[in-house]
Amino acid sequence: MYSSYFQSKRLVSIHILAIQLLLVRSVSSLNLTNAYLHHKCFLNQGNYKPGSKYEKDLNSLISHLSTGNFPDGFEHMSNEEAPPNSVNVIIQCRGDSYGSTCRSCFATAVAELRRRCPRNKGATIWYDQCFLDIGTINSTPRKIDYQNTFSMHNPNNMKGDKESFNKKTRDFLSSLILKADKAEANSTNLLYYAAGEISLGANKLYAMVQCAKDIARCKDCLEWSIRQLSKCCDGKQGARVLGTSCNLRYEIYPFLRT
Repeated sequence: MYSSYFQSKRLVSIHILAIQLLLVRSVSSLNLTNAYLHHKCFLNQGNYKPGSKYEKDLNSLISHLSTGNFPDGFEHMSNEEAPPNSVNVIIQCRGDSYGSTCRSCFATAVAELRRRCPRNKGATIWYDQCFLDIGTINSTPRKIDYQNTFSMHNPNNMKGDKESFNKKTRDFLSSLILKADKAEANSTNLLYYAAGEISLGANKLYAMVQCAKDIARCKDCLEWSIRQLSKCCDGKQGARVLGTSCNLRYEIYPFLRT
C-alpha cells in the first residue's frame, strides 16, 4: 500500500563548458525550456541490489506516479515501511509547470537520475521546471533541508546603483513570500507559490518563490534563501537559490508561463 501526501522560451544550445559550470554552486542562470541544473547522489543512504525489494518498491512508486495527472505539480509517495526499507519519492514542479508539463519533467528526471546515480537509494536531481528526490528518509511534514542547496546566477551585473537594486529585489521577494506562505487550503491558487513583476526604471524585475508542499515552515526556508543571495549573487541581473525544501528566482526577463 502506498501513501501520498497532498496539500491541496526558448530553446538554447549548451556547450560542454557550460554543462561543467552547471555542476558548481554558482553558475549562469539561463532562460531554458527545461534544462538540467544539478544533481546529488547520497552515498550515506547506501545502494540497492538488482532485484531487491527496494528496487521493486521504487519501480512500483515510479510507475504509479508516471500515470498521474499532477494537477498541482506535487507528489510525495512512500511504501510506508520504516528505514532502512523505506522508499520515498518526491516530485515538485515549478508553480507554472503542472499537469502534462510536470509529468514530462518527472519522466525526464527519473531517466537521468537513474543514469547519474545508478542504484543509489538516495539522490536528488534538479531541472528548470522540477526536482525529483528519492530516499529512505520519510517524515511528514518534512524538516527544512538547508544542506542540499545550491545557487545559480547570471554572469552580468546590473548597471547603476547596485545596493538599491539588491534592496528592491529583496523587498520584492519578501512580498512574494507573504503571498506564498498564506497556505489557504481552499484557495484556487497553487499552494506555497507566488510570482510577479515590478518596474525598475527602464527594466522590469520578474521573480518567483516556492516551497515544497510537504514542509511545515515555508516562510523560514524562503527567508533563509533570500539571505543566501548576498553571498552568491550580489548585484547580478538574475539569480536563484534551489533546494529540496524551497527555491526562489529573479530575472530582468520573463521566465515563467503566464
